[in-house]
Amino acid sequence: MTPDQAVQIAREAMIVTLLLSAPMLGFGLVVGLIVSIFQAVTQINEMTLTFIPKIIAVALALAIFLPWLIQTIVDFTTNLFQSLPNMTM
Repeated sequence: MTPDQAVQIAREAMIVTLLLSAPMLGFGLVVGLIVSIFQAVTQINEMTLTFIPKIIAVALALAIFLPWLIQTIVDFTTNLFQSLPNMTM
C-alpha cells in the first residue's frame, strides 16, 4: 500500500464519518436552538431542560436515518474490501 492509497482511505473514512454523524448532530443543534430560544423568551434558566429534548431528537434522528446509515457503512466497507486486491506494496 502506498502512502497515497492510505491517505485516500483515511480521507474516505473521515467523509463517511462526517456523513453518518451529520443527521444526529443537526437534529440536536436545531432542538437545542429552539429550547434556548424558549428559555430566553420565558426566562426559565433550568440547565437540565435542554437534555431531554436533545436526547429525544437524536434518538428520533437515529431511528429515521438508521437504514441510510447502515447502507452507507455497508457500501464503504464493500468498496474497501473490493479495493484490497488492487493495492500494491
